Amino acid sequence: MRVVFMGTPEFSVPALQAIAARHEVVCVYSQPPRAAGRGQKPRPSPVQAAAEAMGIPVRTPVRLKGAEEQAEFAALGADVAVVVAYGLILPQPVLDAPRLGCLNIHASLLPRWRGAAPIHRAVMAGDAETGVAIMQMEAGLDTGPVLAEARTLIGDEDTTADLHDRLAGMGADLILKVLDRLPLPAVPQAAEGVTYAAKIDKAEARIDWTRPAAEVDRLIRGLSPFPGAWCMAGGERLKLLRSRLAEGQGAPGEVLGGLVVACGEGAVEITEVQREGKRPLPTAEALRGMALPARLD
Repeated sequence: MRVVFMGTPEFSVPALQAIAARHEVVCVYSQPPRAAGRGQKPRPSPVQAAAEAMGIPVRTPVRLKGAEEQAEFAALGADVAVVVAYGLILPQPVLDAPRLGCLNIHASLLPRWRGAAPIHRAVMAGDAETGVAIMQMEAGLDTGPVLAEARTLIGDEDTTADLHDRLAGMGADLILKVLDRLPLPAVPQAAEGVTYAAKIDKAEARIDWTRPAAEVDRLIRGLSPFPGAWCMAGGERLKLLRSRLAEGQGAPGEVLGGLVVACGEGAVEITEVQREGKRPLPTAEALRGMALPARLD
């Protein structure tokens, strides 16, 4: 089929590569290059870089609301558009242009966790499972009917990074199965169980050790690797990237040994940290030679 692919971050790349290996990707749409690095030079998105490496034409419009942009999209004559974390709202003329409409790969089991940060929120909420859904897009925010889904358990030590990579691969596999079988019947989402995955606010990332250990553990794993849950160790800011529940009791923030830290209820063991200006490392290696205070703030 003639496919238009629309995506921006690393999560979208496996789907693009899988589709391009089996179908004709006539054009890729991605967010415009953003300033990055020390020199703040414009850097193409992961999807743009991958598409250009495969020789696929790339467009990076700032908006799709104009008649000219919409006419250019329609002129591609696509059978279907596949959208994966693109970052722009698609107006109705764009949704209607492909013969089979626009399909979205969404990283949750809809209607749970509609919105911007479904992987983070699933981990932070303590969900037992998550997955990917292929949705027929409509004007509402992730409200369209579902064509297919695939599920995976969330392990006790899974981070957002772990699930991100797993779900990206699952989404790539599932979209190929859907494209091979189009047109498919679409099942309307249930009216019950709707939740919204609000964009992560950096203000959420500071750890409150008075919270129960289960909540602290989920926060650490849910915000890893970005933006990264953090606390203060004396005068140094520590980013905490992996954790698990541990035995122990003490005053909130008290270091009980190694890097087992007491919470309002129970304790957590921090297994991977990142010191200021350093790379992420296993805790024992990262803290070698560092005098840990008796209490983390």
